[in-house]
Amino acid sequence: MRIYLDNNATTPIHPQVMDVLASRLREVFGNASSIHSEGQLARRVLEESRESVAALIGSSPREVIFTSGGTESNNAAIYGITSLLDSRCHLVTTAIEHPSVLEVTRDLESRGHSVTYVRPSREGVIAAAETIAALRDDTKVVSIMLVNNETGAVQPVREIAAACLARGIHVHCDAVQAAGKLPVAVNDLGVDTLSLSAHKLHAPKGIGALFVRRGTKLHPHLVGGSQERRRRAGTENVPLAAAFGEAARIAREEPEAVTRMEGIRNRLEARVGRTIVEMSVNGGSVERIANTSNLLFRGCDAEGIVIALDLRGIAISTGSACSSGRIEPSHVLLAMGLSEEDARSSIRVSISRFTTEQEVDQVAERLEEIVPKIRGRAAATASR
Repeated sequence: MRIYLDNNATTPIHPQVMDVLASRLREVFGNASSIHSEGQLARRVLEESRESVAALIGSSPREVIFTSGGTESNNAAIYGITSLLDSRCHLVTTAIEHPSVLEVTRDLESRGHSVTYVRPSREGVIAAAETIAALRDDTKVVSIMLVNNETGAVQPVREIAAACLARGIHVHCDAVQAAGKLPVAVNDLGVDTLSLSAHKLHAPKGIGALFVRRGTKLHPHLVGGSQERRRRAGTENVPLAAAFGEAARIAREEPEAVTRMEGIRNRLEARVGRTIVEMSVNGGSVERIANTSNLLFRGCDAEGIVIALDLRGIAISTGSACSSGRIEPSHVLLAMGLSEEDARSSIRVSISRFTTEQEVDQVAERLEEIVPKIRGRAAATASR
């Protein structure tokens, strides 16, 4: 059996979620906009799913829009606000955001908007005071993730949002990696829009959500029909929404899974910290979500570790799945001040509610075997 520890990239579908998905695919085929019985059944399932997702973040169901995932939600929020403006504006975001935010802000820069990218501390946390200091009279949007997808570091969204509220600035939050691993309460955070993605919660890919606070105006990014309160046109994917709703319910009702994940994550870090020299945890001294470890094995090629572990039946990554396949080092780790060499020597291990102590013990054993060999080869190559 393979060991899968790349759950920040995507998660396996929970068996209960799979059961819901399969039953809805078989039984709920109607169009939720139709008035006949099949359509009304689809509408009822859709709205029940919306209620479940809303309960996960403490919002009204009317404030939840179903999308195709986190990327669409992030795009819809930022483009949706800036498209309503009569003139170019200033945006503030961070240097450690997901590419689905950073590519949007870069595109907006090419159209004449200005953007400030706040850099994190060496531990990967954005300073609220520095972010607030970056606000200007023409700042209209601030976008800050709740949890970084590579280090798991929790960001000070609440403090930043409070300062923006006083100035009438729209705050968007990418909470894709946070939901299900950290309490997410939109009213406590004080954000105007917030993104979720089901496949980070043991549900299928292809379904996500965007929270839009009541009274917030967004330019629709898909037009056509009147679905999703005219926020997003297109026939709703009811089976996927139902699966998302079930995953949200499980996350709400089984919070003990988070505590268990943290214990397993800490077990792995403690063991490799004892047995492998020149190892450290990137962002290990700040608040993190329970399932994420970003491990630096100094002088050891991270891609070599990933390949060697894969050959031994273990899946991990070197960082964001959306950047895998690129040869550049992680933009997150570089923004934190790591050298290119150290960034290229860092791996990400992200566990799930299904990960066992026995599995992380096996991973530690394989790392103890692999890391010295890769370091030895690198040293031999360098001495030639």
